[in-house]
This record gives sequence, C-alpha cells and structure tokens, in this order.
Amino acid sequence: MEMLQYALRKFITGIPLIIGVTLISFLLMVYFGPDKTYELIGKNATEEQIQEIRHQLGYDRPFVTRYIEYLKELATFDFGYSDSTGERVSSILERTIPISLALILPGFVLGNLLGIALALVAAYYRGHWLDKLIMGGSVIGMSISFLIVIIAFQIIFSSNYGLGWFPVRGWNVYDFWDYLRYVTVPTLATIFVALGYNTRFYRAVIVEEMGRDHVRTAKAFGTPPGELLFKHVLKNAMIPIITRIMFSIPLVVVSGSLLIESYFGIPGVGKVTYDAITTGDQPILKAVVGLTAVLFVLVLILNDIFYKLVDPRVSLK
Repeated sequence: MEMLQYALRKFITGIPLIIGVTLISFLLMVYFGPDKTYELIGKNATEEQIQEIRHQLGYDRPFVTRYIEYLKELATFDFGYSDSTGERVSSILERTIPISLALILPGFVLGNLLGIALALVAAYYRGHWLDKLIMGGSVIGMSISFLIVIIAFQIIFSSNYGLGWFPVRGWNVYDFWDYLRYVTVPTLATIFVALGYNTRFYRAVIVEEMGRDHVRTAKAFGTPPGELLFKHVLKNAMIPIITRIMFSIPLVVVSGSLLIESYFGIPGVGKVTYDAITTGDQPILKAVVGLTAVLFVLVLILNDIFYKLVDPRVSLK
C-alpha cells in the first residue's frame, strides 16, 4: 500500500515534467515544423482552398487550444492520423512497439548482465592482467561510434563480403528461429557498445564497495570469492547499478532503436520515428515525444521502488 501511494504521489509530481517536455517540443513543432498546406494542395491554390486546408490541419487555431488538445491526446493515447500514411498513430504504435521491444530487450538485458559479470571479475582482480584486458576492451567499446559498430557488424555477419550468416535487412519473423536470425546481429552490436560503458561504470562502483571495511574484513577471514562478491559487494552496490539501468531505458528505447531499425530496415517504432523526422509527420512525432516523457516519469517511479526492494531501509517519503 505504501508503494502504491508513493507511486501515485510520484506520478503526480512528475506531471510538471511531462508538461514541460511536451510544451517545449510542441512549441518547436508548431513554429519550426514544416507547413503541410502547400504540400497538400500545391502552389497554385486559391486563398479559399488554402484557408480550408489550414483549418483542417488546425493551423488557424490558437496555440494554447492546440496544446491542450495535444495533452488530451496524450492522456487518451489517441494521437489522430499520420500525415504520411493516413493510418491511426495508435495503430502504428501498437504494431511497432512490440517489434522494438523484441529487438532491443535481448541486447539491453545481456549488455547489463555481462557488464556486471565482467565488472565483478575486473574489480576482484584489480591491477591484474585480467583487469587490464577487460578495461582495455571497455575503452575500445566506448571509443567506437554505435553507427560504425552497426555497419561493421552488418558487413562481417550479414553481407556477401563477410560470413553472410544472417539477413542484412528486414523483419520477416514467423517463428522463433526467424526471430533469432533477425535479432542476432543487432543484439551483438548493442552488446558490444553497451559492454564498454556498463563494465567501466559497474567496475568503478564495485571497486568502491570492495574498499569498505566489512568487505576487507570478510576477505581477510577467507570468505570464498563467490560469497564475497555477491553477498557482501554486489548486494550493497545495487543502488547505483539500478540507477544506471533504469535511466538508460528511455535512451535505449528511443535513440538505440532509431539507429538499429533504420540501418537494419526493421519496422519498429525507431524506424517510424526516423521516417516521421524526415517527412515532418507531426502526429507521430508528438506521440513519440509525449510517450517518452511519460516513460521517463515511470522510470523515476520504478527506480525508487527498486531502491526500496533492494534496501528496505530506504524510505519512500
């Protein structure tokens, strides 16, 4: 009950954040976004035709009225119709979000789990050649652009110039084996980049925890490495680890899926967002920006709840 009350209270306090993000983004789209009037009716239209189209598009309504309507759309998840395809935006999102989750989740989960595992090994053998090897690999992963990694992995694993084991583009998934064929290369690319950042951060957190008195005492008494790392170190290092994992979710969902889906031709929400940016499809852009703001607030709530689950001493007040 306490957690539910806290979640509701936190969501209410997060409403100003949602309003702020959506207001700025809506302001930019209204005053700097493309005007679809002449794109729809051409340059030789009469003044009456121009006014009629602008009325249909809502351009003649006051800014405040249009923004309030946008907030209503966000509250009801009804964002109207796409300017490019004429399809309902909610239908597009219902179709594409599951694809994006199926594409991003394996790399996100494995990137964090492997990052924690490598960080534990590197921290335990601090200064050893194994630590230097892991940290050297992390620096390489951090130094290379995600875009370069995607292109390189496409060439190595998917093209005729490389191994050619996996499809270069597309998402023709009908069963589990099809899913593995299409998700493997994007997942490997995601893990490669994620390991660089995750391992370095998690190692720093774990090294700091291993320097505490109770950990050094347990190590001096001959506590086995597994028990030392998982019971005494990792358990107490979970709060900063959870923070990093949770706050990377919106970034991974938006920017990560946008790059991967664009270059692999996967029809997820990232590809739809990319197409909306290039074509100026405002209904889709408004939906993505608004839902991302809501996702960020939900992440804030879940982050604090996980704090409480990991460490019951944390107060939800």
